[in-house]
Amino acid sequence: MKNGRFQVGIIGTGSIAKAHQQNYRLIEDLDIAALCDIVPGKAEAFAEKYEIDSARCYTDYKEMIEKEELDAVSVCTYNTAHAECTVYALDHGLHVLCEKPMSVTVDEAVEMMRAEKRSGKVLDIGFQPRYAPMTLKLRELVQSGELGEVYYAQTGGGRRRFIPGSTFIEKRTAGIGALADIGCYSIDLVLFALGYPKPVTVSAYKSDFFGKSKKYNGEDAGRFDVDDFAAAFIRFENGFVLDFRIAWAMHCDTPGDTIILGKEGGVRVPSTDCWNAGPGGELTYYHDVDGERVDTVIPYIEMPPNHYLFREKMRTFVEAAKAGLPSPIPTSEILINQVILDGIVRSAELGREVEVTVPEV
Repeated sequence: MKNGRFQVGIIGTGSIAKAHQQNYRLIEDLDIAALCDIVPGKAEAFAEKYEIDSARCYTDYKEMIEKEELDAVSVCTYNTAHAECTVYALDHGLHVLCEKPMSVTVDEAVEMMRAEKRSGKVLDIGFQPRYAPMTLKLRELVQSGELGEVYYAQTGGGRRRFIPGSTFIEKRTAGIGALADIGCYSIDLVLFALGYPKPVTVSAYKSDFFGKSKKYNGEDAGRFDVDDFAAAFIRFENGFVLDFRIAWAMHCDTPGDTIILGKEGGVRVPSTDCWNAGPGGELTYYHDVDGERVDTVIPYIEMPPNHYLFREKMRTFVEAAKAGLPSPIPTSEILINQVILDGIVRSAELGREVEVTVPEV
């Protein structure tokens, strides 16, 4: 660390970088030393807007990494640049906090994990809903064994109509649409609770009706070429099955609550339009007591202020990097998430069920 202070660079100064800089600045003995964006002047404007006087600005992330004495970087680029920036940073001895999705393809995710192993540095993926109190309550209930053997779950979420713009809607920058933006979160909600079993097959469907419609997406319709809705049925090697739906746009307020069914009990999680803040309400635990059916409500725990989830994401990443601890969110788990996303895309495009395999890294 330079002068005893942890030095961070941010690659990509779009909307998500705002949350990174805001919460890095809550950590003692940390400097945001550098900012990078491929658009000339954008990093400078970001530094001025958020009064980051300590940061030097670049348009080339490689130049930034080579010139600055950094300890870590946040990769806040569009999706298709996640892998190349992450691998380069790791190979140059830096810890990396990469925004979700981990990557666009499974091969990219594997390349990132190999760089993580080569470097011995922390590679953390930005799944901040894991730090939500109700996400942890759900995991605690499932891991307690109270539900018995879990055999089925359904999850998903979505917006009646809210399609983002910017780099989210073009394949060349996003790679995947609603699946990558919010679908990865809802898959993680259930699989994190279950301990991430390995998938074996995926049968899926995806569409882009709203995104390509001028009626619903205005001027952006002409450049929209990713998914705005997806559904899938995923089988796992332990016999568990997951029924998944996600949407940026639909003629409905929700594709359904998340439910997890076990042989001894079940739990319902109220749907939200986006899982980036975790469950939005109380959990209902369905079970039997002395032969009688009982519904136990697990009250909603309000999250503390100050952007709690991102604060925890930054804090745990920096602590792991400083102390040489494992990544707070293991890439071995997020690789499985990526395998499922890849399987959904392949199955939907082929119009049939496909086998999926989690690579050994």
